[in-house]
Amino acid sequence: MPGPLSAASESRPIAIEIRARPTAQQARVLVGPALEFVAALERRFGARRRELLALREERQKLFDRGVLPDFLPHTRAVRDGDWRVAPIPADLLDRRVEITGPTDRKMIINALNSGAKTFMADCEDSLAPTWANAVDGQANLIDAVRRVIEHRGENGKEYRLAERTATLIVRPRGWHLDEKHALVDGRPMSGSLFDFGLYFFHNAAELVRRGSGPYFYLPKLESHLEARLWNDVFVFAQDSLGIPRGTIRATVLIETLPAAFEMDEILYELREHSSGLNCGRWDYIFSFTKKLRSDPSRVLPERGQVGMTQPFLRAYPQLLIRTCHRRGAHAMGGMAAQIPIKDDAARNAAALDKVRADKKREATDGHDGTWVAHPGLVALALAEFERACPGPNQLHVLREDVQVSAADLLAPPVGTITAAGLATNLSVGVRYLEAWLGGNGCVPIDHLMEDAATAEISRTQIWQWLRHGARLADGRVVTRELVERELGAVLAPLRAQASGAQPTDASAARLELAARLFHELCVAPELAEFLTLSAYAHL
Repeated sequence: MPGPLSAASESRPIAIEIRARPTAQQARVLVGPALEFVAALERRFGARRRELLALREERQKLFDRGVLPDFLPHTRAVRDGDWRVAPIPADLLDRRVEITGPTDRKMIINALNSGAKTFMADCEDSLAPTWANAVDGQANLIDAVRRVIEHRGENGKEYRLAERTATLIVRPRGWHLDEKHALVDGRPMSGSLFDFGLYFFHNAAELVRRGSGPYFYLPKLESHLEARLWNDVFVFAQDSLGIPRGTIRATVLIETLPAAFEMDEILYELREHSSGLNCGRWDYIFSFTKKLRSDPSRVLPERGQVGMTQPFLRAYPQLLIRTCHRRGAHAMGGMAAQIPIKDDAARNAAALDKVRADKKREATDGHDGTWVAHPGLVALALAEFERACPGPNQLHVLREDVQVSAADLLAPPVGTITAAGLATNLSVGVRYLEAWLGGNGCVPIDHLMEDAATAEISRTQIWQWLRHGARLADGRVVTRELVERELGAVLAPLRAQASGAQPTDASAARLELAARLFHELCVAPELAEFLTLSAYAHL
């Protein structure tokens, strides 16, 4: 183990131990004052984060006993109150198409040049949090903010920023994730505070100087108390570095079931720093499954049948639009998983038709923008939004016609489970986890862009089907023996491929590890909170 890198403040000892040997690229990120800053964040807010994670566990115990989520009676005054978030900054007024992706150099350049209005540089679900990915990504963002980022591909092709680029937004890791390579007082610090702190320290003043600001997406929140914690982090960070309060702007992903019942409250807690809410649909499906895992009436059908027309999925974007626009905040749509298919014109046309229909629905519902994961979809998505929304946003579309109840948000899903659906979940889960263990968190599989959220759906669905003895459409009960038999069938061609013409011991070993981890998570007696928590030990 390399010797630790540490930093300390003269006024107050704040030691942070970095359990990795920094490269030259990483050393310019991990400078002493930056390490002091992230250590100060952890010292001030780490205990509260852990308390809030414990509250999640207590709340889950209630759900497991049959208590259903509901709107909070003690925050009714917030929901009924007449208040609005702070005015939206000029370079965030138009977010009709946002592209997302991890923080590698080529991705950043292509995304910023894609024609999208904004680019969400992702330190979370589409980024496997290896030490190199986490810190090199910060160096890449430093260069992107200063517009000096360049990349030369293996074929010699050079990538540079165009004159006009998308507005940059950064998504740090969720509250549940640690950064095991950075220890404060001997304890791994919050991955959220590590990602946020390094980006803010290095770039906040420079972004302001360039007429923009430090903008963030906040993932996986489960309550307004977690939003309050983020707001306190923002106030402390701005005060510490002499940045005016309200400079930070954050969009919260409503991608957990409990958060859907606290949209007003989340906006209220962040009202000085809020720029909207987003329908994180894939994580929301995962959360619906996880939170209601003990309820046999809410067993989900296979993933292909869990679309945005399902009643529980149809209800929550409607509520989000109404809530956001009442408060002067953006209501952002979600991600369609399809990506262009280059070698099959008919299948490509069908995939694009699905994306087009999805974006048309979002635009006509009143969303202010949507997500895409591939530059080839930017123009298609933008065309649908320009058709319904010729201006920069739809904040004037108040959707006062919308009335969403707790029962609507909890409506039991409808559909079936097929043997093919089971096999798909096993295949996606293992293949994604193998790639993640190899450092790649954003993986095209069978012409869909998969990330940690979609792998989580695959995993929790299988666990739920096993837990409740769900039946396939052919009448067979989903049992452990059936899952293991289907897993073996899925693994056979993958193993053959891994030991093919150009075998690599690393890829074959990763496949076996991924299969073992995924199997253990699916058949475990208790549902693990996140598959990435188990897998992170192997990065």
